[in-house]
Amino acid sequence: MKTSRPIRARIAPAALRHNYRLAKLHAPSAKAWAVIKADAYGHGQWRAVEALRGEADGFALLECDNAIALREAEVRQPLLLLEGIFSVRDARAVIEYDLTSIVHCIDQLEMLIAASREAPRRGTQRQQNPLKIYLKLNSGMNRLGFTARQLPPVLETLRQFPQHEVTLMTHFADADGERGIAWQMDRFKAMTGHWPGLVSLANSAAILRHPQAQADWVRPGIMLYGASPFADQAAAALGLQPVMTLQSAIIGVQNLLAGDRVGYGGTFTAARNMRIGIVACGYADGYPRHAPSGTPILVMGRRTTTLGRVSMDMLACDLTDIREAGIGAPVTLWGDGLAADEVATAAGTIAYELFCALAPRVPVAVSGS
Repeated sequence: MKTSRPIRARIAPAALRHNYRLAKLHAPSAKAWAVIKADAYGHGQWRAVEALRGEADGFALLECDNAIALREAEVRQPLLLLEGIFSVRDARAVIEYDLTSIVHCIDQLEMLIAASREAPRRGTQRQQNPLKIYLKLNSGMNRLGFTARQLPPVLETLRQFPQHEVTLMTHFADADGERGIAWQMDRFKAMTGHWPGLVSLANSAAILRHPQAQADWVRPGIMLYGASPFADQAAAALGLQPVMTLQSAIIGVQNLLAGDRVGYGGTFTAARNMRIGIVACGYADGYPRHAPSGTPILVMGRRTTTLGRVSMDMLACDLTDIREAGIGAPVTLWGDGLAADEVATAAGTIAYELFCALAPRVPVAVSGS
């Protein structure tokens, strides 16, 4: 889409491949699902799939319709539905399109078994494929999954239906924090005993910090997109490369006297004479409205800060020490040279939210290949 407004996002497929390979390097004995939920964390599902089509072991996403679209686009890797199915229609699609579904409640399991049994009668083309499911166990996060009490009857139900492949999984609540994963690993092992089949445990934080959780399949998410899962460790220090760079330009310049205020509510007051720039980027573009004065920003590759309240279409930044910057000067909001994690921390949020909040009105370009 052509636009005269300078804001744009640039996506780097080579960085995405680099980050995926880094996940595999940290988990050399495991296969890796490339997690592309939430439109690949705001980077574009199809862009992510095309970048990783040649090397991802599988793709993990939420919506059944999106998985069907990938199959119809000749994506042949395993496809994992991270919240499982929501209807009989979804259950039938799992069978027909050879999808893998997480199962976190008995209703999902019953729908999938029923769909698998009826597939031959419906003439389903892929009726010879076994039902592939990931049984999700609640090891302490307390969102979704079977408890220790619920698991035995579920396994007994599966024993009565032999045409299936089961992987056991759980999700870590604090792999990036002080509690770590040992307590959940203990619960998981107590629930599963000497399970002979496949296991999937590790998210990005566990891949990078807890090698004992590699198991058979890992599930890298945020690390694929070049952000750190840790508050105490920068993405660059982990070897990650930014995939999304949000860029814009200065569209106005103002000279302030000491005591002048900036923006709605005048939340920033100049303590000295200053020169400020107005950037074509605001909360309607996905930049966090709650980002305070002092949030880092790059102008002409030089570091400075935002000033005042972020408005719908614009924000202000300090140009006092960047005298050469005028109208048209390039601005980086996050990405190359300025980690999204740092911007997110200043705004009291996480890089996940920055990426996912990128607005549809922002043009996106793919750089390189």
